[in-house]
Amino acid sequence: MAPPYETSSTGSESPVPEAVVTVDVTAASELIISAGHRYVDVRTEEEMSKGHLHNSLNVPFMFFTPQGREKNPLFVEQFSSLVSKEEHVVVGCQSGKRSEQACVDLLEAGFKNVKNMGGGYAAWLGSGFPVNNLTL
Repeated sequence: MAPPYETSSTGSESPVPEAVVTVDVTAASELIISAGHRYVDVRTEEEMSKGHLHNSLNVPFMFFTPQGREKNPLFVEQFSSLVSKEEHVVVGCQSGKRSEQACVDLLEAGFKNVKNMGGGYAAWLGSGFPVNNLTL
């Protein structure tokens, strides 16, 4: 069966991107802690320095600049250098919004097994799951 297609305003057809799968923090913790999924945090380095999940990888999806937030133009390339397209990965950020956007880009780039952690790091903290010590 052929993949679904949508027609753009120019009349050309392109594959419809896969829908992002979002899991809540409880399901994410089971995937990360028990099922061996890798966790990639897409927050900035500054945000990560305030606390993060144990053994998490960091690939910022956006940067804070004087002009506001700007998307990391090398995000997919940097992500690809750490994670293969076949690995099972949970992607998170502070609240779950940036990580959802990151998952869209990753699915479009051919990553097969990425899941967004709904609620992000804030929900992880709120659930009392383990984190690396905060640096102040």
